[in-house]
Amino acid sequence: MVYMERVLFIIDETEYKYFEFNPLVTDFWLIKTYLEENYSVDITTKHELYLKGCTPYSLSHSVKLSGKEIIKDNSYKEELINSYSIVYVRPDPPVDIDFINATYVLDYADKDKTLFLNSPSSLRNINEKLYINKFPSLAPKNIVTSDIKLIKEFLYENNEIIIKPLNKCFSSGVFYLNGTDKNINAIILAATDNGKTKVMVQEFLKGIENGDKRLIFIAGEIMDYAVRKVATNNDFKFNEHIKENLIKGDLTKEQKDMEKIISDTLIKDGIYMAGLDVIEDKIIEINITSPCFFINEINSLYNIRFEKIIFDKLQNHVHNQNMKILTKC
Repeated sequence: MVYMERVLFIIDETEYKYFEFNPLVTDFWLIKTYLEENYSVDITTKHELYLKGCTPYSLSHSVKLSGKEIIKDNSYKEELINSYSIVYVRPDPPVDIDFINATYVLDYADKDKTLFLNSPSSLRNINEKLYINKFPSLAPKNIVTSDIKLIKEFLYENNEIIIKPLNKCFSSGVFYLNGTDKNINAIILAATDNGKTKVMVQEFLKGIENGDKRLIFIAGEIMDYAVRKVATNNDFKFNEHIKENLIKGDLTKEQKDMEKIISDTLIKDGIYMAGLDVIEDKIIEINITSPCFFINEINSLYNIRFEKIIFDKLQNHVHNQNMKILTKC
């Protein structure tokens, strides 16, 4: 059965290097909440995961509260992955060979003893950009290709398009292109590495002028709190974490109803935490690796403790999983 006493966060190397409470970082809010709720919390990185035969381990650091700050013990300790009841798998993209190898290590853990948020195999097998096509009624028109001719045909058919790399985050490498641009060939060649690298090409949704909305999916539910990310510095997209460009994003009925379409699939795939980027009631991306939940901004905009709401929702899910395991026994 699953025990709830110990929690491991596999965090990004940058968070590990600058480990102190940063209100812009989702992981720090979650770690702080678990500590406040008297859980034993450790941290590690993907590079500190390893196997002894078929048994997965981590080199972990204990963390604790010190006033309003969180601090880590600088000494390592060897820990069985299955000694933790919950493991948060949250290194940032890209999903490169180091990321993939870390998920292979975690595959050897007993999933009846430890709940992974999110599933390591799904983090490896599901591409955040392509995942929208599991839900065709919610996805904008798109193609995935490295073929320059196909991209041009899609451009001239739709007049305005967005080109995205498949394995990056924070809008890195994303291009806007229209049919009258003077640099069509140069942009497509740059985006596809001269026709060798596949990209996602989406129709341009004019609603981006009002920003895209980050919906937050936790354990089967789209939460009632969201932010709208508006463009910065004369760009067509949000690309800087600036308070003025993150505004309240109350959900429409259509956006809340997305839950009915996506929830069963995400849960079946072991995805319990996701960030849905939405424009015009279309999902342009499903962030599953280390989604930012904009907790600091949502707390301020809605006058709530969103980190505690997330914690309660996840712990309720853990409790339900425990009951299923006990019933099987």
